[in-house]
Amino acid sequence: MKAIELRAKDTAELDKELLDLRRAQFSMRMQAATQQLTNHSQIGKVRKDIARVKTILCERGATK
Repeated sequence: MKAIELRAKDTAELDKELLDLRRAQFSMRMQAATQQLTNHSQIGKVRKDIARVKTILCERGATK
């Protein structure tokens, strides 16, 4: 997801997006641990998306 798309969302939507991304990251970590994950590059993409969302929340002053 691009930063421009994230900036268009309000804080509540960003909080929900962050929660969804963290759940996806956890799921991928479990799949990787059990040798079920086929595309390991997805983990890095999700981590970067989490960082983007957290950066925008921090810019708005709504840190967690």
